[in-house]
Amino acid sequence: MSETAAQVGVAAEAVAARFEELYGAAPEGVWAAPGRVNLIGEHTDYNDGFVMPFALPHATVAAVSRRTDGVLRLHSGDVGGAPVELSLDDLAPESDRNWTAYPAGVVWALREAGHAVTGADVHLTSTVPTGAGLSSSAALEVVIALALNDLYDLNLKGWQLARLCQRAENVYVGAPTGIMDQTASACCQEGHALFLDTRDLSQKQIPFDLAAEGMRLLVVDTQVKHSHSEGEYGKRRAGCEKGAALLGVDALRDIAYDDLEAALARLGDEEEVRRLVRHVVTEDQRVEKTVALLESGETRAIGPVLSEGHASLRDDFRISCPELDLVVDTALSSGALGARMTGGGFGGSAIVLVEAEDEAAVTKAVEEAFAAADFTAPRVFTAVPSAGARRVR
Repeated sequence: MSETAAQVGVAAEAVAARFEELYGAAPEGVWAAPGRVNLIGEHTDYNDGFVMPFALPHATVAAVSRRTDGVLRLHSGDVGGAPVELSLDDLAPESDRNWTAYPAGVVWALREAGHAVTGADVHLTSTVPTGAGLSSSAALEVVIALALNDLYDLNLKGWQLARLCQRAENVYVGAPTGIMDQTASACCQEGHALFLDTRDLSQKQIPFDLAAEGMRLLVVDTQVKHSHSEGEYGKRRAGCEKGAALLGVDALRDIAYDDLEAALARLGDEEEVRRLVRHVVTEDQRVEKTVALLESGETRAIGPVLSEGHASLRDDFRISCPELDLVVDTALSSGALGARMTGGGFGGSAIVLVEAEDEAAVTKAVEEAFAAADFTAPRVFTAVPSAGARRVR
């Protein structure tokens, strides 16, 4: 058993015991769904483009049982308090601004799709950092979707659960996210990165074992919190949609990399749209380049590609922040192979590719740079490609 599996197993026992304390009976089962790191491919998913996430060992673990009375009871060990009780008939989009909107939205989406879910008791806990760009919300959605899929014998595949979870977040919660986070949580495999075409959800598992090659991928959580449902993310998405409309394509993924300069010229004085289009088209090309390098065994060569992606997100998409830029600049000047922000932006986390022997020195340099800048100390950990959502008890 891997260390990750053992940790989730311990969490599952604790969650099941607490469920019984809360609800008076043992749960029917316990499920886990991970957060994710996106190796490359940022803000391409809602443009029908390419992404390459992998699952983290950090997961949301949920004990769940069915109900037949149209009631949903939700309890989080991380939030505390008494269970929140909701009537399924009262669930409505954007009616809830609390954490409960995410699991309630999944139930709503399942019922809207015609699945006969009649209620549930839920207790959960999570080790996925919130607000860090590591998809804590997707992990919460997917663990509920998978549990109900199993308990109610819905026979939905991982990509179908991801679609329903995306609908929950888009419509019920009101956050205009793409499909990547939910698909990563539902479909990733241990020891692999997921090459995903977000247009048709075709997938390819790419072996990604950095430890075997003497490297590490660090995640640096800047502790700067962000929220997708706030306006800036939506503005970027609307700008991308405007660019596609002006260029006469269904989505920006339809602009070939070789045709980019001609497309930018056609946008004339739409400078903001030009920047967004340039990022998306070049980022799709960076994903394909990364896949090719990994498949040819040139793993170290992905470092500069990651760094190019950060420059594009900083300068063209304009969603970085001083803390993220400091991580990247410090890491690169301290010998890292590559670095970039990851996630939706406006805070959250950066990833840093390093030689194993440089891990401690780069980490120390970043921590000292944050202290010198009087920033909140970052949280740094090593990302290990881990298993996707699964039943654990």
